Amino acid sequence: MDFDKLSEVMRELSLEAGDIIMNIYNSDDFDVRSKSDDSPVTAADEAADVHISAGLRAAFPDVALVTEEQAESHSVTANTFMIVDPLDGTKEFIHRRGDFTVNIAYVEDGAPRRGVVYAPAKGRLFYTNAIGVSVEEVGDLDKHTVGTTIPISVSTPDNTGLMVVASKSHRDQATDDYINKYTVNDMKSAGSSLKFCLIATGEADLYPRVGRTMEWDTAAGHAVLSGAGGHVVRFDDHMPLTYGKEDFANPFFIAYAPGIDLKLP
Repeated sequence: MDFDKLSEVMRELSLEAGDIIMNIYNSDDFDVRSKSDDSPVTAADEAADVHISAGLRAAFPDVALVTEEQAESHSVTANTFMIVDPLDGTKEFIHRRGDFTVNIAYVEDGAPRRGVVYAPAKGRLFYTNAIGVSVEEVGDLDKHTVGTTIPISVSTPDNTGLMVVASKSHRDQATDDYINKYTVNDMKSAGSSLKFCLIATGEADLYPRVGRTMEWDTAAGHAVLSGAGGHVVRFDDHMPLTYGKEDFANPFFIAYAPGIDLKLP
């Protein structure tokens, strides 16, 4: 894989998809439909998916592509592939809360090696650069010219007072019960894959997810967190979370900064 080209293409496509999404987000009204699994989908999900998929297939025709919005791609079997969630946090989008992201990742041998997470309503762009180091780009976010990039790094956690981030839309008692195993200084809530990025920048230490997710929900954020020195492990046995699983479904997991005294369920 040409990682210089990959970084450039993923960054540009995420910004272009962000424009597509924001045009619909800022319109007076948009339709919301339910998919077969009862999850919501909007015109923004679909239009962003069409754009990203076309761009990735043109740039990397020999790499398998898995995307949330194309059911036929969910039968792909590969250890190395691109994986896309064109609009992660659709519920946040529908309620106009801003915590939604464009997620594009490259998985190699079952691990997310490169990824981009773009939150267009917040103007925050996180990605792994060509050498796999995670950065946040600040400034105008010009599509064709990379601006100022700031390397990001996880915090050094204080186990006597952790900063925990949890889902806005999927918080439940099981999550709270697990969080209560730790000494927590403060809690944040965030939507979509931004939770991984908050750990990657040191704004949070720990994100436990006790609930259903799919690989396209997590791969890009996982890559950004890995490139910033963090880890994502299975909830049950603390083994690394891998990709290319059957149906692309994830087990429960924990994303965290090294140094945390992880608790078993």
